Amino acid sequence: MHIAVLLISMLLFFVLFFGIGFILNMLLRMTWIMAFLFPIVTIILIDGISTWDYFTNTSEAFRILGTKITSLKVPDILIVLSGLAGAIVSGTTMRILRKKGYRMF
Repeated sequence: MHIAVLLISMLLFFVLFFGIGFILNMLLRMTWIMAFLFPIVTIILIDGISTWDYFTNTSEAFRILGTKITSLKVPDILIVLSGLAGAIVSGTTMRILRKKGYRMF
């Protein structure tokens, strides 16, 4: 992967998860909701199998998930971690805004 593509992907994932987390925090008034939902969203992005398979064919689904997670390359891990950073920064931003008196957040 070219370094420019990696940096743009990291920025996009950061902004994507920051924005989604910010909107969910405003709507649901739960500061860390995106940080808790992040692993679920990441699994959906990584595994490539139906979510229903986790209930119907549990052992096979988790075996595939484990294989996919261990086969991630360094650029993929960096992109996923930048999304996690965006989710955490959105929660922190909400806490700061609430502390400064913005009650709509």
